[in-house]
Amino acid sequence: MTNLPPTLSSDQQVKDAEHLNLLSIFYFILAGFGALGIGFVAVHFAFMRAMFTNPDMWKDQKGGPPPEFVMDLIMWVYAFAFVVIVIGTVLNVLAGIFIRKRRHRMFSLVVGALNCLHVPFGTILGVFTIMVLTRDSVRRLYDASSR
Repeated sequence: MTNLPPTLSSDQQVKDAEHLNLLSIFYFILAGFGALGIGFVAVHFAFMRAMFTNPDMWKDQKGGPPPEFVMDLIMWVYAFAFVVIVIGTVLNVLAGIFIRKRRHRMFSLVVGALNCLHVPFGTILGVFTIMVLTRDSVRRLYDASSR
């Protein structure tokens, strides 16, 4: 059983190349979702800022923290979300490029594992990335391209 017919080996190579191509495309799509997320965070921040800086909304306020203080706290949450989404988007673009070039397999595995935190699309992509990149035939493909 260790001697595989040549057609099976070439079939596996075609399947691996197809799976890697699809993975790279889906990484670019997930990065596009990240770019949309950056736009959503920016629009949402602008809306919240307009609301919290409008003095008419707070003229009847009794007690509680001043709106400026609340806006300062919210601004840090938005800044954190913005940085996380930008980093995730950049990592996904790099992973897509590296998968397409068959380079830095471990980097793509780590990004795939991190994507598992982004339910549901990132989780699906991360699981499939781990399944494909841990195949022995894909490891050999990466080793052959690094020479």
